[in-house]
Amino acid sequence: MAPPPEALLAQLAGCAGLLSLFTDRVDGALLDAVGPQLRVVSQMAVGVDNIDLDACTARGIPVGHTPGVLTEATADLAWALLLAAARRVVEGERYVRSGGWKTWDPLFMLGLDVHGATLGCVGFGRIGQAVARRAQGFGMRVLYAQPRVLAAAEAGAAQHVPLETLLRECDYVSLHMPLNAQTRHMIGTPQFELMKRSAVLINTARGAIVDPQALCAALQSGRIAHAALDVTDPEPILMDSPLLQLDNLTITPHVGSATLQTRDRMALLAADNMLAGLAGVRMPHCANPQVYAPG
Repeated sequence: MAPPPEALLAQLAGCAGLLSLFTDRVDGALLDAVGPQLRVVSQMAVGVDNIDLDACTARGIPVGHTPGVLTEATADLAWALLLAAARRVVEGERYVRSGGWKTWDPLFMLGLDVHGATLGCVGFGRIGQAVARRAQGFGMRVLYAQPRVLAAAEAGAAQHVPLETLLRECDYVSLHMPLNAQTRHMIGTPQFELMKRSAVLINTARGAIVDPQALCAALQSGRIAHAALDVTDPEPILMDSPLLQLDNLTITPHVGSATLQTRDRMALLAADNMLAGLAGVRMPHCANPQVYAPG
């Protein structure tokens, strides 16, 4: 369980560096309470939506993060969720364990084809591109939506389209953008109404990109076929959430980067960022590089 703000503040007394997790809220109030001896924040995650970067920059505090090292593991998990949702793996496993499997029926527990389907990546950075590369082995058409159009060498066979086009045409929609003011609840009722009734939504980015009430309504009404989430809003998901009552939801507890090798690399990079910051040299991976700008 993440420590409450007062516990984090107490532990930071007299510290020059903070090694944070995405569950720690690092804002101006915390920084002011800690005092000027705090010179470095190093986050063991790629996303930094829990950190007020402007507040850190204004105080001359570099913020490290861990991009790149978790790309492949997170892309693997996105694909695990996609396949589990398409072929109803979790639902089938529960059915077997409950003693329901008595015979074989040609129309029982029908899923959705993956091979030859259309995959849409909303956000096409490192992880989105890694997910798209895996789609090649399934003979999928890949669309991506984001403000920046990539050169062919970077985008590969993926085609850039507006978000509305992606939502209308894709069988699988996978989210890969950071959480910020522009992306918070960007997938809501209007977006679900554009999607195919047979569509599957996969989210391994941040839970708050999706409006949870709109998602629940879309799943309950059959507006979309299935959702597969590694992240929720709030997180952890509340045990009385109506989402947990739905058979057409697959959910894991934010384990996108949870492999032994990946977490080891993340820890080492977070340590490298911390040591560089404490030594007064540029971090290998800094989320607010403007802190190094002269003047």
